[in-house]
Amino acid sequence: MTLNRTLQGVAVAAAVIIGMSVAGSAMASDIVKDWKMAKMPKAPKLKKVTVSPKDTALVVMDLQTNSCNEKRRPRCLETIAAVKSLLDRARSHHLPVVYSITTSGKVDMILKDIKPMSSEPHVQASVDKFYGTDLDKILKGKGIKKVILVGTAAEGAVLGTATGAAQRGYKVIVPVDGMSSSSPYYEQFTAIYLIKSPGTGKKTTLTRTDMIQIK
Repeated sequence: MTLNRTLQGVAVAAAVIIGMSVAGSAMASDIVKDWKMAKMPKAPKLKKVTVSPKDTALVVMDLQTNSCNEKRRPRCLETIAAVKSLLDRARSHHLPVVYSITTSGKVDMILKDIKPMSSEPHVQASVDKFYGTDLDKILKGKGIKKVILVGTAAEGAVLGTATGAAQRGYKVIVPVDGMSSSSPYYEQFTAIYLIKSPGTGKKTTLTRTDMIQIK
């Protein structure tokens, strides 16, 4: 009799625990349910940067007529003046410049204001411009240890290439007025991710083009 009561007690307790587990699962939270609870982080602080042509390169990514235009990414067009100014200063200081184009792009699709010079190499790839290309070889062949990344899309080429660069030991410099997307949110996300991600946070500096000094 005592054994039966004990077994009954165990069964009841197990049923209660299972019931609580099922109820807990049904009430479990997730980010979509808690979407409105998410708080916007503070804007990151931008830093002045001094770079040298001896160990730094400018990488201009995917600024093509089919990806940087009024219809698809009007915000991209707003970055071109800043990119051109930085590009002109880089060239005047003989700082190496490398271009990238998308998998469906061509070099002659790069916007005319920032077209590459014949001596400036280019690679062709999807989001990470290191993956499946000679970009790492090109940079290391020039003794490069830091890369300044500009281009579109922020959440694509900029984020992917910054991650690829950091994983290969490069220091990453991203001027926020030189990256763009179809939405300000994606640019915000990219900026926050670059400085918070374990893979890029310790190697990335956010700045503006006019805060970059070349010596």
